[in-house]
Amino acid sequence: MPKAAPTLTPVALLPSLAPLLHEWLPRQRWFAGKGRPVTGFSLTSVTELLPGCLHLLVRAEQPSATPAPDPGDVYQLLLGVRKVLPPPLAPALVGHACAGPLTGLTVYDALQDPQIAALLLERLRTPGRLGPLRFGCDANVPVPAGLAPRLLAVEQSNSSLVYGDTFILKVFRRIHFGVNPDLELPLVLARHGCARVPAPAAWIQTDRPEDATLAVLQPFLRGSQDGWELALRALAEQRDFTTEAHALGRATAEVHTALAAALPVVTLGRPQTELLATAMRERLEAAARAVPVLRPHVPGLRAAFDAVTAVRAPRPAQRVHGDLHLGQTLRAAGGQWSVIDFEGEPARPLAERRRPQPPVRDVAGMLRSFDYAARTLPRTPGPGPGPRHDERTPQPWRLEWAESCRSAYCAGYAAAAGTDPRDEPELLRAYETDKAVYEVLYEARHRPDWLAVPMAAVRRLAGT
Repeated sequence: MPKAAPTLTPVALLPSLAPLLHEWLPRQRWFAGKGRPVTGFSLTSVTELLPGCLHLLVRAEQPSATPAPDPGDVYQLLLGVRKVLPPPLAPALVGHACAGPLTGLTVYDALQDPQIAALLLERLRTPGRLGPLRFGCDANVPVPAGLAPRLLAVEQSNSSLVYGDTFILKVFRRIHFGVNPDLELPLVLARHGCARVPAPAAWIQTDRPEDATLAVLQPFLRGSQDGWELALRALAEQRDFTTEAHALGRATAEVHTALAAALPVVTLGRPQTELLATAMRERLEAAARAVPVLRPHVPGLRAAFDAVTAVRAPRPAQRVHGDLHLGQTLRAAGGQWSVIDFEGEPARPLAERRRPQPPVRDVAGMLRSFDYAARTLPRTPGPGPGPRHDERTPQPWRLEWAESCRSAYCAGYAAAAGTDPRDEPELLRAYETDKAVYEVLYEARHRPDWLAVPMAAVRRLAGT
């Protein structure tokens, strides 16, 4: 690969990379702009991270449905450059450059290269800067040298490397500029002594063109299983899951309690509660316009949001997980639950994800997850509507199983928090309704065969 500094400028590299990215980038699972043509690319940051490895922040320009110009999404790429790609790296191929400074060279996804992945860990072990990149670490979490890397094959919205079954590196693909809660909150919880969340050991950030978190290294909880897989196994074996659900409720409450102790808690008065309900109503109206089957239930669903504003008592709000479901939890062999992935809903702006919210929002997300589990084939690998679901057909409703898990989860939460989320029925119903509306929109767009699952919740929540 050319080494002279001018060849690494965005303007110089774009002719080499743009034709390759036009073909390769839209095919990636984590590409958020599917269904819209890519009209161009711009490189907002270029760094030679390692010999033969370029770190890029790439803006994909796409037409927007809104009248205002859409600046496009920014993606993080680690691209390797070689003359010839060895056969084991054939699946990592991005393309062969035919123009610009990389002419005649082969470009590939460097995260699939064990040699580069190993060197990346060594770079993470040493804090400091490299151009716009900042490498930070927690001195209290030592990272051994020489851990063998492997790229997780599960397709997600990010990419993950496991090092020696000891650490896992989450590499964010779609970059949101600002403070990322997936680094912010685990750091806060670790410093507060909360053992329910793996403590970040190292991380990569950037300050060009703006501050952003690019990757986070955390302990890999070897031998743990995610809550979704455990719930499906219990269903397949026709086994009770209330003990696990109760313990998971306790774990959720402990995380909420630690966040409330470590970060400011605010009070939502009537104006703030009205704003919250208004946003829910707007999402309902937009979903009903897009999904006609939802329209007969709109009055009942809107009543759930109206009931929130009818209760005049102020409500506490704090930092929460923001996207809690069974797939965001891990259970160790000894029964200890951990909570992971504090990024929040990736489609929401970072400022919104970092806003204090009532803790029952997380509870409502978990209650919906129990409902989804009760309608899912045991071998389905996803936690609910989102990146890891497949296209299987939903199964007969296991209503009693879901209700017993929901009740046990809330009881476990109450035992640890001292307050039962069911004591705020209007707010809990509103958040569960808001989540079900989102699920209807998702399923209608991506998996029509699954629409019956959230629609069952819609009928219950709307009283229809």
